[in-house]
Amino acid sequence: MLLGTHTPKLDDKGRIILPAKFRDELGDGIVITRGQERCLYVFSAKEFASVHEKIRQAPVTNEEARRYLRVFLSGASDESVDRQGRVLLPQLLREYAGLSKELVIIGVGARAEIWDAATWQTYLASNEEGFASQAQEVIPGLF
Repeated sequence: MLLGTHTPKLDDKGRIILPAKFRDELGDGIVITRGQERCLYVFSAKEFASVHEKIRQAPVTNEEARRYLRVFLSGASDESVDRQGRVLLPQLLREYAGLSKELVIIGVGARAEIWDAATWQTYLASNEEGFASQAQEVIPGLF
C-alpha cells in the first residue's frame, strides 16, 4: 500500500526520484497517466492492468465512458525506474499537471499521485476543513 507525502524535485531532464518506500510496491514497471484535479496518477503495471480491465467493462455506447477512456488512456505512459530510483515524467504529462521543480508525491493506497507543490498546498488547504465531516457521507461505515 502506498502511503504518505514526499517532496522530490523535478530535475532538468524531467525526472524525479521515486520515494524509496514506493519502489518495491510499484515494482519494475509503472504507468503514469492523467489524474483528476490536474495531478498525475502512478500505478504499478499490474495495478494499471487491473484498472484498465475494470474500465473496459464500461459500455462503448456510453458517451461519458468513452470521453473518460480517451482522456485517461491517451495520456498513459509505460515508464521504467532506473537503478537510482529515477523515472522520466513525459513532457505531455508534466504540462497537463503544470509541474514545476517543486513536487509532492502522495500515496493513495493502490496508486501514487504527483502534484505540483503549490497546487497540492492549495488543494489541501481548500479540502482539509471538510475532511472530517465527509467520512460518513463518502465512505459509509468507515468510522
